[in-house]
Amino acid sequence: MGKKLLAAGLAVLLIGACLFYWQNYSIRTERVSLHFAKLPTEFDGLRVVEIADLHGREFGKDSKRLLREVRACKPDIICIDGDLFDENTELSMLVPLLRGLLEIAPTYYVTGNHEWRVERLQNLLTWMRAQGVQVLDNTYCTLRRGDSEIVVAGVHDPYGPYDMKTPQELVSEIRAAYGEEIYILMLAHRNDTLEQWAALGVDLVLTGHCHGGVVRLPLLGGIFGTKRELLPDYDAGAYTQGQTTLFVSRGLGYSNVHLRLGNRPHLPLLILRSGGKA
Repeated sequence: MGKKLLAAGLAVLLIGACLFYWQNYSIRTERVSLHFAKLPTEFDGLRVVEIADLHGREFGKDSKRLLREVRACKPDIICIDGDLFDENTELSMLVPLLRGLLEIAPTYYVTGNHEWRVERLQNLLTWMRAQGVQVLDNTYCTLRRGDSEIVVAGVHDPYGPYDMKTPQELVSEIRAAYGEEIYILMLAHRNDTLEQWAALGVDLVLTGHCHGGVVRLPLLGGIFGTKRELLPDYDAGAYTQGQTTLFVSRGLGYSNVHLRLGNRPHLPLLILRSGGKA
């Protein structure tokens, strides 16, 4: 009887260890279709990979497992919406990661709250630009297909410079340049900003920050919010208000709590569709 109990206990521990490893180290790629009336037909099917809240984690040597997953998505663009690294990151990991991403597709980036704790951040952002990353520091650029354009814009996290351009100023600048009907894909870090972006009429906002609530339970969703609240709003997935869709990634890494339960590292592949819902 004693040996059987010991064997059963060891089996439970082994199963638990395997589940823990799977929950924390295996990447879940999620394919999501999002529909927009204002998206030009030339951009129908645009494939966007979203990377959020990596916090300097490496999935395999030189991030090879993460790069393999991104490559398999066949993205047209890659959007990194903050906390790519933090104050505890060994920054040399960025070299193979960013070079690998740039070999796959054009890569766009905005800061999260943790980057602003990193010394000499501006020097690092300058280096990222030199590698070819589009650092969207309250700025924007355009994508063109045929005779149509869309805008890809991004805002620094609110932890950024006190005198930086506001989201309202950035959107007004875009509208002045391209008109009211231009489709705007916005990169931002904070997940609880749907009302702000809806008031500005932005079409799609990519965010993270909440880590999917860290622990996720069936029917309840994410348990822990970024403001220490339970069962937070806007913890994961797509939320819509008016013409605005806010998509929240559950992220890939850790910050204060090195644990994910019911919440595997998340790599969204967003397929943008024109013409409204089918």
